[in-house]
Amino acid sequence: MLVTNHVLSGAVVGAITRNPLLAFPLGVLSHLALDATPHWGRWESRAEFLRIATADGLTGLAVMAAVAVAAEPRQRPAVIAGMVGAALPDLNKPGKLFFGRSPFPARFDALHRRIQDEATGRFWSHEVRSGVAFAAGFGALAVYARRKAGRAALTG
Repeated sequence: MLVTNHVLSGAVVGAITRNPLLAFPLGVLSHLALDATPHWGRWESRAEFLRIATADGLTGLAVMAAVAVAAEPRQRPAVIAGMVGAALPDLNKPGKLFFGRSPFPARFDALHRRIQDEATGRFWSHEVRSGVAFAAGFGALAVYARRKAGRAALTG
């Protein structure tokens, strides 16, 4: 699963929970749940993986910034915590690339590898559709939260 989709799902988790202490671990769990669903993967080469991972990582960071700004201020800490938790398990990849090892225990990395349901040919059918669904879900939750906050400010 692309990290951008993990970030977007973590934003949804944070927007729903509105509690950063709950959103962070639920974000991590959402990462594992998404990795267990069918998704795109199985790279032809290390060069292809690095090209896609670089673009996806930068897109994920940009999405994190945009979502943090878009979040209603009172839900922002939970949204950020959900996004960070959801992206965290994929730090094994840059850890191995830049430092020669994952920052996680070997047992966690083995579980993370074992649950993957990756295959070629699923970019449009799985990755893009998932990203659109998560972005729409967060957008709806953010609009609702801002309207609710605006009504509370008017009455309160």
